[in-house]
Amino acid sequence: MSFVRDTIVIFSRSMRLSLRQPLWVLIGLLQPILYLTLFGPLLQTVAANSGFEGDAWQVFVPGLLVQLGIFGGLFVGFGIIAEWRSGVVERQLVTPASRAAIISGRTLRDMVVIVVQAIVLMGASYLMGLRVPLGAVLLALVLIGLLGAAFSFISNAIGTATKSEDALAPMVNTLALPILLLSGILLPMTLAPRWLQIVSDFNPFKHIVEALRAVFRGEFVTPIVGIGLVLALILVVLGAWLGSRVLAAQTK
Repeated sequence: MSFVRDTIVIFSRSMRLSLRQPLWVLIGLLQPILYLTLFGPLLQTVAANSGFEGDAWQVFVPGLLVQLGIFGGLFVGFGIIAEWRSGVVERQLVTPASRAAIISGRTLRDMVVIVVQAIVLMGASYLMGLRVPLGAVLLALVLIGLLGAAFSFISNAIGTATKSEDALAPMVNTLALPILLLSGILLPMTLAPRWLQIVSDFNPFKHIVEALRAVFRGEFVTPIVGIGLVLALILVVLGAWLGSRVLAAQTK
C-alpha cells in the first residue's frame, strides 16, 4: 500500500502545479486543434477519391488523438529536468517514498491532462462533423491514456538520465519523427507505396492507430482492436520499468 499512497501524494502535488498553470494544458491542445481546423477539411476530398473505410473524420481524428497521446507524453521530461535543477526530485529521493511512485505519480498526472485534452479535442471534432458511438469515445480515452502514460514514463526516464534540455530535445524529435511518418497518423498507410507499408508494419503505433480507427467505425470486437490494446499495455509496462530503473539508479 505504500506504493499506492506515495503515488497519490506525488500525483496530488503534480496536479496542483498543473492547475496553477492551465495555459500549458491549452498550449498542448493547440497543435491538434490547428490540424483539425486547417487540415481536416482537406480530407473530405481525399476520402472521396481514395476509398478508405470510414468518413474523413473517423480516419483523421483517431490519428490526432494518437498524436496527442504521443507528443503530450514525450515533452513532459522537460518538467522533471526543471525539478531536478531546483532540487525537488533530490529531496523526494531522500524520503522513504517508493522510487516507482515518484515517477508513477507524475505519469498519472500526465495521463489525466492528456485525457482531458482528448475530451476537448473530440468535442471540437463533434462540432465539425464527427459521429461515433459512446463506447468508441470511452475506449479511445483508455487507449490514449495508456499511450500518454507510456510516453510520459519514457520522457521522464530520458529527462532523468540526461538532466539537460539540450539533450532531451533532439532525442524526443528523433523518436517522434519516424513514429509520426510511419504510423499513418495523418493519413492511412494504405495510401502509401507498398515498400513503405511494409516498413510501417514494424511500427507498433501504426497498429494502435488502426485499432482506434476500427473502434471509431464501431468495430469493437476485432483482432486489430485487441492488438492495439495489448501493444498499448506493453508500452506502458516497458515505460514504467525503464522510468523506475533510471530513477532508482540516481540514488546509487
